[in-house]
Amino acid sequence: MEASACDVRPRIGVSSCLLGEPVRYNGGHSRSRFLTDVLAAYVDWVPYCPEMEIGLGTPRETLRLTDAGRLIAHSGAPDHTDAMAALPLPVGLDGYVFKAKSPSCGIHGIPRYAGSGQPADRRGKGVYAERLMEADPLLPVEDEGRLNDAVLREAFVERIFAGARLRKLFGDGWRPRDLVAFHSRHKLQLLAHDPEGYRAAGRVVAQAGTRPRAETEEEYGAVFRAALAHKATRGMHANALQHAFSQISELLDDTRRHDILASVESFRTGDTPLSVPVALLSHHAHAEAVAWTAEQTYLAPFPAGLRLRHHL
Repeated sequence: MEASACDVRPRIGVSSCLLGEPVRYNGGHSRSRFLTDVLAAYVDWVPYCPEMEIGLGTPRETLRLTDAGRLIAHSGAPDHTDAMAALPLPVGLDGYVFKAKSPSCGIHGIPRYAGSGQPADRRGKGVYAERLMEADPLLPVEDEGRLNDAVLREAFVERIFAGARLRKLFGDGWRPRDLVAFHSRHKLQLLAHDPEGYRAAGRVVAQAGTRPRAETEEEYGAVFRAALAHKATRGMHANALQHAFSQISELLDDTRRHDILASVESFRTGDTPLSVPVALLSHHAHAEAVAWTAEQTYLAPFPAGLRLRHHL
C-alpha cells in the first residue's frame, strides 16, 4: 500500500513545445533539457498545446492578451478566447510545467495590451493556464524558466512526488490504517513546511474511520497539498532534522552524535547543503534499524538520481 518516491511516477502536464514538439507559432519548439534529459526518466508526461487543440496549426500568427483578458491574433483579429475557454481541462495530474511568457500558458507577468496595441500596465497569466490554476489552486505549477532556479526546482519536484504518493494511496482502496501509516511517514516532511498543516492533517486522519471515504480523501488531500505548498525555511528544516536526530541519538556514540548535530548547524547557517545532514541521518537510521526514521519521506522525497538537495 505504501509507496516510496521511487515507486511512483507523477503524471505531469506540460506544454508540448517543452518536450521538443514543433508546435510553436514559428513551427519550432522550446525544448527544456531538464525536462527531457533529467526529469523524464521519473515522470509520465501529459503533453498539451492549447493553440494546436483549437486548430491554429503551425506556423501561425503570434497571439497576445488584451487588457480585457481576450486572446487575439497580433494583428487584432480573430479572437480565440472563447475557443480556448471551451478546451477540456486535464484531471488526475500531480503537477504542470508551462511555457514561460506564453499568452495561453504563461503563469507569471504576461503583458496585456491596450486597444492601441501598446502594452497596458496590467500583467497576468495566460488564458489556458489561468483556467487550469483556478480549477485546481493547489496543483503544483511552474514555468520552464523558473525551473532553472535550484530552490524552485526542488520545491516543485518535492510537491509532485508527494502528490503522486497521495494519489496512489487513494487509488488503492485504502483503509484508515493505511492513511495513518501514510501520514506518519510524511510527518517530518510536513513539519518542515507547515507544522500547523501537519496537525490539521492529523485531525483528519484521526476521524478517518468514522467519516465517508470520499469526504476524508477530499479534506486530507486539500490539507496535505496546502501544507506542502508552504515554503520550507532553513529554520523549519533544522527543526525537522533535529526531530529525526532525536529518534536515533540514544543509539549513537558521542562522535556520531556530534557529526550529525554539527552538520545540522552548518546547514542552518547556510554553510552546508541540506543533502549533508540528510545523508548522515538516513545512513545512521538504516544502520541502526530505526524504521520510523528510515522510512520518513523527508529523507528521500524524490529519487536520488535527481540530485536536487546539493545546493546551498
